[in-house]
Amino acid sequence: MKPFRRADRVAAQIQKILSEILQKEIQDPRLKMVTITRVKLTSDLKFARIYFASISGEERKVTIAAGFKDASGYIKRALSGRLGLRYMPDLQFFYDESYDHASKIFRILKALETDNGDHGTDHRQTEEQ
Repeated sequence: MKPFRRADRVAAQIQKILSEILQKEIQDPRLKMVTITRVKLTSDLKFARIYFASISGEERKVTIAAGFKDASGYIKRALSGRLGLRYMPDLQFFYDESYDHASKIFRILKALETDNGDHGTDHRQTEEQ
């Protein structure tokens, strides 16, 4: 089993602390109902790619990204004080499209299930006659 790298541990801390900051401290309405889905940190701890998702889906991603851009200074200072790192990584925010893709696949599978269910019923009725 591969041991955790320091970057993985710090990324997990950033995700946890940033989620708390969003929930309790940030008052920007653009950043309400936003979930931090994952954080990827470079091995030298200089850059953090922070992925977010929203209940409202893709239509609000530009607005949310603008909210993160405006709040990035505050977020970086708040994280810095709680992480205790010598250098705070640069934060980059990205919309996480994996939930939208999963939702699309789920809808397709549901449609296929419905279609197959209808055909299966018709097929069985034909055999019984």
